[in-house]
Amino acid sequence: MTEKQKLFCEEYLIDLNATQAALRAGYSEKTAYSIGNENLKKPEIQEYIQKRLKEKEDALIAKQDEVLKTLTAVMRREKPETVVVTCKARKSHYDNKGKKVTDEAEQPICVEIPTKVSDVNKAAEMLGKYYALFTDKLNVDGDMDYSIKIDYGGEDE
Repeated sequence: MTEKQKLFCEEYLIDLNATQAALRAGYSEKTAYSIGNENLKKPEIQEYIQKRLKEKEDALIAKQDEVLKTLTAVMRREKPETVVVTCKARKSHYDNKGKKVTDEAEQPICVEIPTKVSDVNKAAEMLGKYYALFTDKLNVDGDMDYSIKIDYGGEDE
């Protein structure tokens, strides 16, 4: 695959438009449509695009380790929460007539606060479930001989 074809593939992944990808990759306006369609039919280009789509998809989905690390960080209160607080500011000044004027303005600011206890408890609960720390069932394994006798009652032999 040529560098230009590789560039076409990367551009195609932006909007999945073959003609626009061909133009952005440097093909002429006159040939962009046909080159775009032609490129998409080539097996090596199809494979490359599928590989890159899978890579992009994998990057978007959280893996098991990432989820466990995040839950652990929340449980340990290592990650503070960010909340938006609106602050009111008052400013007094005198106008050109000597009269006192007070201006009031609201300004939102972001403040970090410790993780809520309810979030810590939920993270701990989820981790406990994952690691099967809170098992309500008792699993008993073993070899036992047993027999089942059914008595239908009333019949004498």
